Amino acid sequence: MTARPRSVATLLAGVAACAVLIASCAAPTEQATPPTSSSVVVSSPAVSSGPLITVPGLSSPAESTTESPTPTSESPTPSSEPEPAPAPEPEITPEPEPAPAPAPEPEPEPEPEQEPAPAPAPEPEPAPAPAPIAGGRVVVIDPGHNGANGANPDIINRQVDAGFGETKPCNTTGTSTNDGYTEASFNWKVANYLRPMLESQGITVVMTRDSNDGVGPCVNERAQIGNSSGADLVVSIHGDGDDASASGFYVMTAERDPAGAEMAARSDDLAVNVRDGLRSAGLSPSNHLGSNGLWPRSDLAGLNLSMIPTVMIEAGNMRNSGDAALMSSAGGQQQVAQGLANGVFSYLGSG
Repeated sequence: MTARPRSVATLLAGVAACAVLIASCAAPTEQATPPTSSSVVVSSPAVSSGPLITVPGLSSPAESTTESPTPTSESPTPSSEPEPAPAPEPEITPEPEPAPAPAPEPEPEPEPEQEPAPAPAPEPEPAPAPAPIAGGRVVVIDPGHNGANGANPDIINRQVDAGFGETKPCNTTGTSTNDGYTEASFNWKVANYLRPMLESQGITVVMTRDSNDGVGPCVNERAQIGNSSGADLVVSIHGDGDDASASGFYVMTAERDPAGAEMAARSDDLAVNVRDGLRSAGLSPSNHLGSNGLWPRSDLAGLNLSMIPTVMIEAGNMRNSGDAALMSSAGGQQQVAQGLANGVFSYLGSG
């Protein structure tokens, strides 16, 4: 059956619709892809009902569909200007946290109080320094007896003046310890320890003998040495030979005051100072003779003939074992000498 021709207007309308469809298919790929949330559908203009007219060179009616082409994988450039990207927020550099304050050092624990150390035992007080000695002092040291007296009896037994119109033998041999250590040796040793002690204080020392192997001098000559030397005092050194039970020293002075009361008083003062000096050196007064270490005598030529302050000492009993051990030792002899020096210094310092 042959189709009925349509009007020119109707034909042109169909051609226009085809053109629109072709144009939509040939649109550039840069066209923006519509959002996926919604679809854009392009509809062809309405055509009148009736059979489609085939135009030579155009696609078949089946290909003229109103469906939108499938979007390509490349996203088309949107037609509108893209929204500006938000400005990046300025980076805020966090302020550095302050370093933590160092932990306070722990306060040192107080050291436990130590127990005070016990006070040291007090040291023994030193011997008092000798009193100042005025210049020009002279002391006579008279070591009793002599080492060769016993070998010369004709000399030592000769009678000599003993004062107050009396006479006595020139000298004697002296006593000794039970072991044979002689009094002459003891006297000589003590005198030689005493001498430098006195000289160290500026005192001039005069000795009545210069060795321990001679004879004499006689007792009257010894007294004369003291009287003529201008000495301030005389110390005559001896050792006793008493009963073995007796011990200790004693200091003798003239009982008859050969030079008058004033000189006797000086001798007594000297005796007290020497007694105290011997005590300060650690020696003890006699437990047998004298009184409290002092003994005035009337029978000794060396005292009765002296015109200056004079003392004679018996430093100990050589027949007593204890005294004998001390008197025959160097230490004991120095001890006696120190006691005598103490007494002399005290006497001269107060005079």
